[in-house]
Amino acid sequence: MSSASVENIGGVQVQDYDGSSNMCLELALEGERLCKAGDCRAGVAFFQAAIQAGTDDLRTLSAIYSQLGNAYFYLGDYAKAMQYHKHDLTLARTMGDKLGEAKSSGNLGNTLKVMGRFDEAIVCCKRHLELSKELDDKLSEGRALYNLGNVLHAKGKHIGRIGHKDPGEFSDEVKSCLQQAVTYYEGNLTIMRDLGDIAAQGRACGNLGNTFYLLGDFAQAINYHEERLTIARQFGDKPAERRAHSNLGNSHIFMGQFEEAAHHYKRTLALAQEIGDQAVEAQACYSLGNTYTLLRDYETAIEYHLRHLLIAQNLSDRVGEGRACWSLGNAHASLGNHEKALSFAKKHLEISKELGDPMGEATAKMNVSDLKKILHIPHSPDNDSETPSSDTTTKAELWMNNTNQQLHRVRRESMEQLNLIKLTPDGKRPGLQLPQVKPSTPLKNDDEDSFFDLLSRFQSKRMDDQRCSLVFDNKENTNVENLLQNEGPEDLIEMIAGMQSKRMDEQRVSLPHLPGLQTNSLRRLAESRGNSIPDDNFLDQLVRCQGTRLEDQRSPLPTPAVDAESDPPPINNVKSGATVPDEDFFSLIMRFQSGRMDDQRASVPQVENRIANGNIPHPPNGINNNTKSSSKKKK
Repeated sequence: MSSASVENIGGVQVQDYDGSSNMCLELALEGERLCKAGDCRAGVAFFQAAIQAGTDDLRTLSAIYSQLGNAYFYLGDYAKAMQYHKHDLTLARTMGDKLGEAKSSGNLGNTLKVMGRFDEAIVCCKRHLELSKELDDKLSEGRALYNLGNVLHAKGKHIGRIGHKDPGEFSDEVKSCLQQAVTYYEGNLTIMRDLGDIAAQGRACGNLGNTFYLLGDFAQAINYHEERLTIARQFGDKPAERRAHSNLGNSHIFMGQFEEAAHHYKRTLALAQEIGDQAVEAQACYSLGNTYTLLRDYETAIEYHLRHLLIAQNLSDRVGEGRACWSLGNAHASLGNHEKALSFAKKHLEISKELGDPMGEATAKMNVSDLKKILHIPHSPDNDSETPSSDTTTKAELWMNNTNQQLHRVRRESMEQLNLIKLTPDGKRPGLQLPQVKPSTPLKNDDEDSFFDLLSRFQSKRMDDQRCSLVFDNKENTNVENLLQNEGPEDLIEMIAGMQSKRMDEQRVSLPHLPGLQTNSLRRLAESRGNSIPDDNFLDQLVRCQGTRLEDQRSPLPTPAVDAESDPPPINNVKSGATVPDEDFFSLIMRFQSGRMDDQRASVPQVENRIANGNIPHPPNGINNNTKSSSKKKK
């Protein structure tokens, strides 16, 4: 059933059964069924219809809020997800439901993490952990530890992206976050092993492998990823198996084991084709092309980079297309195909300008310049990036300074010509003769004294009017004196409290608006929490609602992968290609390439002779000269 038809049906039902708790519960159960089936948009429509129908049962409403928050989280509307998880948290605290409060705190923490509000997310997840330990609920405790690890992993990774550091080279702040994440993940893994939850163990191993990878402990990362791969195969989880192979390939690259890395990337490629994920297929081709470049098998590298280029063009991924052109240019240059290399370098330059990528544009310009020198093609510098000359800048600065000085001078003169006395109320009276003061000439001391005396005299009446009177009314004064003398201080305090009661009522905080909550539910909640016995109708309502498996409505939805095994949704609008893997592997390839650029160049005899004679300066150290030596990395 489509979303529109569900909304229409829900509208009719709400009109016919306005205020019916039974109708609210039926709509909520249908929304739950649709969400579990994967149709979250239709499920949201039924949940909203349930809220419009309304209910006086707080547990039913809490379950609806929880499911709505999960559904909006799955749909990517994190603001609404946070809103409904907050409503759920409010109701759980109102009812004194600690288990519900723990679950809603965990959901809220996950939502805040995806929104990039890591510190707030940590507070919510720690509250989840605290309540789980208090309730001695091991399953809930394990989930809280897992969520805390995810938040700290995401926070460390987010901070580490600022400086574009490689694994193992992050700042102390980033390493602290990642080490805390390891502690929480290990706690989660221990509990999941005790509970015998093998699937949860696999997720914990994958997250531990990724965290150790960022910390630079690649051997430990490989151990955990291999365990993750074993569990994924046991459950037939193809996406998890694909991620494990990709992560193993990255770790083997940093260990210098390129043949092993190529094996895992090939398995990644095969699984991506089996799943039908073209973006991941292109990423595997990109990684394989770079790996074979490291192995100096440039012809095979070109084959994989061409496959990457084709998929990037089909998916309209301009960033990935630019990276493919850059890699193809380097590979062709290594084989001595300088004409083809120049063609790809020019295409890379065009795409970098289109995307506004200054680093890519600078690299492409350098590649084009080097290749033109090798091919004896005259180089014509671009005139698009001309900057104003120093003379123009100087003239502009002088003009601005002169303008500012003129404005300042006009403002000072206008203030000096202002007659202050004419602004006073007395100065506006008709027929009043006031001494004229000429501020343009300096005042002597005697003149200044008489001028200020005059001002004080004219302003004295206004100043007296503004004074606060401290005189009591005679009657009120007598009452206070009698209280102090005849009564006690308690009577005085009671009188003050009576006088202040209205102000105290105005300062009371109103309860938050909870959509779908009927008014008589608060009265019943107060009765249930007090000494009075609830009526039979209320007890029947509770029994009926408890019999419909309300806690089952809190079951987790098929949420997108936002744990540490895969990248969360982007927080900042950083340009990244869907067909390009992580930046750390990309920068690694540049470092490994830098020490081999001279070997990859096919030298032309004429150029070598002219360089030897000193007629032509030697070209820069490689086409990618912004990288480190590969020998350092191997050490």
